[in-house]
Amino acid sequence: APAAKMAALSGGAAPWRRGWLPALQFVRRGSKAVTRHWKAMHFQRQKLMAVTEYLAPRPAVPPRCLEAPRERIEEDNGYVRLLRRQVEEAFRDNRMIAVCQYNSMPGEDMVMMRHYLRKYNIEVKFVLNEIVRPVLSQTKYKNLLPLFVARNILLVSRETKAKEMLRVLKGVPQINLLGACIDDTILSRQGVENFAKLPPLEAAQGQTVGSLALLPSQTSSLLQRSPAYLTALLDQHIRQLQDGKTGTPAEPGPAQSSGAH
Repeated sequence: APAAKMAALSGGAAPWRRGWLPALQFVRRGSKAVTRHWKAMHFQRQKLMAVTEYLAPRPAVPPRCLEAPRERIEEDNGYVRLLRRQVEEAFRDNRMIAVCQYNSMPGEDMVMMRHYLRKYNIEVKFVLNEIVRPVLSQTKYKNLLPLFVARNILLVSRETKAKEMLRVLKGVPQINLLGACIDDTILSRQGVENFAKLPPLEAAQGQTVGSLALLPSQTSSLLQRSPAYLTALLDQHIRQLQDGKTGTPAEPGPAQSSGAH
């Protein structure tokens, strides 16, 4: 009867009043009981583990009596020594060594660049960082080491052809000048450009000699001016005295004309 009554009530009621279940239900579950607790090992098992523990055998000779192991030094082969010797000769025999970053470029462009540089006696040398860095670290050029990071090339010349080198590199964007060493002086890219704007050495020497010779000549003329003026005055005075004795009028001499000026 109660079930029939509830069914009648639910059947005759509105749909929104009928029983429904929520889409999301929260179910609370109890935690599991901890069944494993730490338990001390049995005394007999402890003795068994201690007896059966592995002990490494002692060496026949104490380690302090053994000779220290020698470090194995890797010897360079002949080809590496040859490359290092070539790098040393390049830095020793040339007055200008320019370090450039080399990017990939067609072979024809590389040939043309080397041809134009060879006109000014500038050679292109491809080097490896693992060859150059050990050589420079033991020389006075060790401040150039930060430039040898990526793929680099060297532009070397027995003369300081910085202006000509910059003119050629201006048409080759794949080659970037990083720095240079000119006459044992390390220069940045801006320093190389400033060096290229300087006049030739012969012209600078001529200007220096001319400026140095001008000062002594001016000093000599100043020192000789007063004695010459005094000598002209004395000559004029003597001439006037002689003319006074003879009774002839004195003619104006060079001293008067010079004094007027």
